[in-house]
Amino acid sequence: VQLVESGGGLVQPGGSLTLSCVASGFTFSDYGMSWFRQAPGNEREYVAGVSKINSKFYKDSVKGRFTISRDNAVDTVYLQMDSLKVEDTGVYYCRRTGSDYWGQGTQVTVSS
Repeated sequence: VQLVESGGGLVQPGGSLTLSCVASGFTFSDYGMSWFRQAPGNEREYVAGVSKINSKFYKDSVKGRFTISRDNAVDTVYLQMDSLKVEDTGVYYCRRTGSDYWGQGTQVTVSS
């Protein structure tokens, strides 16, 4: 199993970023996928998830701003992040839901 995130970067408050996570080594359409994040000095926290039947779930603080989606044709899960805030800063990881399979993370920094 391999999960590879990309799309992080530096953005000003109010800006947008789209993260991607490409999966390999398993049948992607059979599993739910999740995004987590970790800010310096904080524990890793759940951000959003999408089930194998495309049900979507979000942490309260990102509802209405973030959108998770998946494309089973290319084994990829996305996180569209709009109206970004300074407190969204952190390393973002994708995870095969319920497993110990994680990507290496991609840094998102929201700063003016």
